[in-house]
Amino acid sequence: MTRLDRREFLLCGAATLAAGATASAAPASKLAQRRPGFGAAATLWDLQADPRLGEAISTYCTQVVPVLELKWPMLRPNAHTFNFERADAILDYARDNDLTMRGHALAWYHDIPDWTKQIKDTKGVERAYVDHIGTVVSYYKDKLTSWDVVNEPIPDNPKKVTDRRDTFWTQHLGNNWIPLAFRTAAAADPFVKLAINEYDIESAKDTFIAKRAAYRHLIMDLLDQGVPLHAVGLQSHLHAELEIDTHGLAEFVTELRSWGLEVLVTELDVDDQKLTGNAAERDAIVARRVNDLLTAISTSGPVRSILTWGLSDRYSWINGVFARADKQPNRPLPLDGEFKPKPFMDVISKFTRDA
Repeated sequence: MTRLDRREFLLCGAATLAAGATASAAPASKLAQRRPGFGAAATLWDLQADPRLGEAISTYCTQVVPVLELKWPMLRPNAHTFNFERADAILDYARDNDLTMRGHALAWYHDIPDWTKQIKDTKGVERAYVDHIGTVVSYYKDKLTSWDVVNEPIPDNPKKVTDRRDTFWTQHLGNNWIPLAFRTAAAADPFVKLAINEYDIESAKDTFIAKRAAYRHLIMDLLDQGVPLHAVGLQSHLHAELEIDTHGLAEFVTELRSWGLEVLVTELDVDDQKLTGNAAERDAIVARRVNDLLTAISTSGPVRSILTWGLSDRYSWINGVFARADKQPNRPLPLDGEFKPKPFMDVISKFTRDA
């Protein structure tokens, strides 16, 4: 099927999509059909160290995603060992609190354990890659709602829409590393929702617009190849000083949905390091950015899944990476450091209620 034929096929299926089916044959398991709503990422360390975090997630959320526990270094310390214990503990927490859990991430340019880099031949790399994805997805079959199969495949400053990030996997497997990941995951669990995931495409800055265009091109190329892609993740690590490209983002999301893809907000937070003013003033700008983002995404349909990368400012990665010049803590998440809700949470509540 040519690209034009496929696009016409997808557009002709719009009425079917509105009734709940998807042209990309998204999974139909009962777990995948549970409305995800709002969720947050967490590490097992933080959940174990501070009971307030688990209580907050169970109070505000319907889903959870592990920050580290399903990534290669923690899950597979060597070529012969899979260690599911820590991820299983988060899954047990989710089940105990009537939460769903999604998986993050099967293939990424970052966090590749050293033992993989000792493999010198392409066939060996491919065997390790396929074995890892197939084993992990099989182990969690029927237990997770979705997977970030491929994470961050677009370079930060693409010059052409065909640009792809140079990775360890690219060097050994070429551009096939992306289709191969999806096909391996789909073979291991035909019912789990499979997503691609990317950051810095939401704002009006030129580099963001270029990255969004390259992301679109990659997604369209995967669909043209018949790759089992069901959802597109917008990480939404927002920069508080940058306005959302509401028009461009709305057009992008509308087009994705017309292709039969679900749109997920997967890692939402807002870095306020460049904002001036007191905490209340900064919180108001952060909430406005989140509102603009979700409004743009919801123009062509409800936002059914919103995940923040953490829930409380106390446990945000941003405070460890993007320090403010005034030494005040960054305030990137819906709850402050004492687990009190901020205007950010009011915005989340509005959109999850509408969904």
